[in-house]
Amino acid sequence: MFINTEFERGVVTITINRPEKRNALNNAVMRELTSALAHFDEKPEVGCFVITGSNQIFAAGADISEMADMTYQEMAATDYFAGWEAVGRVRTPIIAAVPGYALGGGCELAMMCDTIFATESALFGQPELTIGVIPGMGGSQRLTKLVGKSKAIDMILTGRMMDSTEAERAGLVSRVVPDHQLMDEAMHAARTIASYSKPAVVLAKECVLNAERFTIEDSVRSERRMFHGLFATEDQKEGMHAFIEKRAPQFTGH
Repeated sequence: MFINTEFERGVVTITINRPEKRNALNNAVMRELTSALAHFDEKPEVGCFVITGSNQIFAAGADISEMADMTYQEMAATDYFAGWEAVGRVRTPIIAAVPGYALGGGCELAMMCDTIFATESALFGQPELTIGVIPGMGGSQRLTKLVGKSKAIDMILTGRMMDSTEAERAGLVSRVVPDHQLMDEAMHAARTIASYSKPAVVLAKECVLNAERFTIEDSVRSERRMFHGLFATEDQKEGMHAFIEKRAPQFTGH
């Protein structure tokens, strides 16, 4: 087992645990992590995921030893790295809690999540050119969307690392916290998300993602239809009546 999974108060925490390999991402990690996400994504009692690393490392990259001797034919036949795209199909929100290095595949996995919390000592980078390849898990695309063309070109073509202060300023990271507060901050946010109506949370996430996929006219129209649709839920009635009655809502996910 290369991941540890915990479920508490609506939040599933997935910890990458390959300390001897600096949490390098191989196919086994991919299968375990994506299987756990798919399994818990279907459960109505799960309101948020937190993905993190162990030993002050998120993931120092993909496992180079697994792919170094592969041929082009083997890479193409297996569509190597394609399995990671399952992370992007998860409907429940995912917070990446980055405690240290998130390089190469580690940075790409963090960017697949919906938001990134990082420690003050965290470092991000796409150094694939230093070993004769390019990002292969979506790094060139997601990094460009998050930080813009100029910053992405700088990061990818030089292979330099970006500290958490720069990452927050560039829009890659949403929160930077002291090292010892990372999981407390991530879990507080995750529990807050999990306390809300899951149908509304799932649609809110979809609306934000649609802003990148569609024209403004189409995405606004889609948002409005989803808003209308939530009036078919019990949670909408509970939430609005609780507001009128000045009490805390009791959402059930229905």
